[in-house]
Amino acid sequence: MFKPELVFISNALSQEEVFKEISIILKNKGLVTENFLDNIMEREKNYPTGINMEVVNPTIPNIAIPHTETQYVKDCAIVPVKLNNTITFCNMINPNEQIDVSYLFMILNNDPHNQANMLASIMDFMVNTNPTELSSFFEETDSKKIYAFLTKTFK
Repeated sequence: MFKPELVFISNALSQEEVFKEISIILKNKGLVTENFLDNIMEREKNYPTGINMEVVNPTIPNIAIPHTETQYVKDCAIVPVKLNNTITFCNMINPNEQIDVSYLFMILNNDPHNQANMLASIMDFMVNTNPTELSSFFEETDSKKIYAFLTKTFK
């Protein structure tokens, strides 16, 4: 589900900037199509993916789980992106609410039957991981350590 070369730390300041940054890398690796960037930006606008984590654990940052339709993706993976600057996303539950997000779990999924499972796995990770360990994870700035924690902890 995770690949060491697909763990990123970004200095982007906006959704568009981080989506462009990651999309270029994914496209160069042959993991997404030419239209991936446009589609993920459009989908985020119409179906926001920001999640307010305060209700789960007030000590962890808000996340977003951007994803797009399977025809724009050539592989299956979860792409973690630590944001060094918070980026505003609209809340998935209440799209009129804007929240500051510090972490992305971008879903690459070329199997239409797998989308719900990948979303559920991310939420299970957020809810079931030891809160102290999870807080430390979100502070981590080494992509190798992020990858190691995710592969050890993710179910």
